[in-house]
Amino acid sequence: MRLLSRFAPHTLSLAVGLAIALPAAVAQPADAWPDHQIQVIVPYTPAGSTDAVTRIVMQKLAERLGQPIVVENRPGANSLVGTAQAARAKPDGYTFVTVLAAYTVNPHLYPLQYKQEDFTPVSHLADLPLFLFVNRNLPVNSVNDLIEYGRKNPGKLTYASSGTGSSAHMTGANFALVNGLEMTHIPYKGSAPILTDLLGGQLSMVFDPAIVPMPYAKKGELKVLGLASAERWQVAPEVPTLVEQGVKDFVMNSWVGLLAPAGTPQPIVDRMSRELAEVVKDPDVRQRFANAGFVPRGSTPAEFGALIEKDLARYGEIVKATGTKVE
Repeated sequence: MRLLSRFAPHTLSLAVGLAIALPAAVAQPADAWPDHQIQVIVPYTPAGSTDAVTRIVMQKLAERLGQPIVVENRPGANSLVGTAQAARAKPDGYTFVTVLAAYTVNPHLYPLQYKQEDFTPVSHLADLPLFLFVNRNLPVNSVNDLIEYGRKNPGKLTYASSGTGSSAHMTGANFALVNGLEMTHIPYKGSAPILTDLLGGQLSMVFDPAIVPMPYAKKGELKVLGLASAERWQVAPEVPTLVEQGVKDFVMNSWVGLLAPAGTPQPIVDRMSRELAEVVKDPDVRQRFANAGFVPRGSTPAEFGALIEKDLARYGEIVKATGTKVE
């Protein structure tokens, strides 16, 4: 399966801020790093969630490191194209790749041109809370109402996603699985047609970030029943979590994180992680994240690695239990 030749790169550069002094006590080789431009590959199209997080963070990181950071979009094949490119990059601390939670779903659905061992975790950058939106004509006003309705009307509920294996797909599939519901997955090519069909009543529900549907819910054109996070979102604190409403342990955020090619010197990986942890604390970054629907995180490489391993196992179980396949 050849994935690389059909896709051309789209390269966009970020403005570089003023250089700052490097910490004096950083061990080799990080004490001389970076001394030239850094490349961060985004394996998705411009203006998407991964791209947005990457550009917000890397603009501030460039200022801290005193070197330009170029963000290169390499979309294609559900992120496999750009991720494979990053896996082949020289592990010298000048190439990184941002990935979504779908990175842990893809091995269960697609033939890969890379292995998990081709990367080393750097940092968990942000979470993207997924809200449960339903069309306003559906006769439900809570998650429990929805579950009861679904059990009484098997096969009648439909749920959307941006594609097979996406976070919205896996969250919807798991919601059906744990609640004993028979629901139909409908994959779309983008968020605009999902919103159109949800508003028009042709679609029952979607697990989606807040940024696009929430204004319609506030106007009463959609209903928002909850979110699949461990805690309420500070921008919409009135919306309860699914866990609060009795769906036990149902926490399924989408997330964005940074990887480096395996073999990247550990002092560089560790410094990158520390710098990013400071970047996501920046008030401007936090405000821009909130405006775009993200929750800032920041982590050590080990913590991010543990998240990846946990989700690899969890999504493997969901794919197997639901019989999900790529058509």
